[in-house]
Amino acid sequence: MVNFDKVEFTEEAEGFLDNLDEKTRNKVYYNIRKAQHIQDENLFKKLDGAIWEFRTLYNKQKIRLFAFRYRKGNMETVVITTHGIIKKTITIPRKEIEKAKQIRIKYLNSINKKL
Repeated sequence: MVNFDKVEFTEEAEGFLDNLDEKTRNKVYYNIRKAQHIQDENLFKKLDGAIWEFRTLYNKQKIRLFAFRYRKGNMETVVITTHGIIKKTITIPRKEIEKAKQIRIKYLNSINKKL
């Protein structure tokens, strides 16, 4: 089962969400909260290696927020959202997964420098 304690948003993910209309944004947040409590691939699905996606279907739009999990010590598991897209193709564009991987690497490197 995929468990996580909280979700943090990168600036890019926040910017993406801010550009959605209020009802769509609220639905995305609702699905994220729901994914914290139930295991459902329609809400939170593993894509490639360490990259996951929050999935929302609302008003015929497929909204995807890419993310990765990070364990802070022995205390909590945090999901870091990297960025989002409105999906227009059947498959997730490879460049979006690669972008999420690069953001993950930068994030982990910045955490290691702080330690």
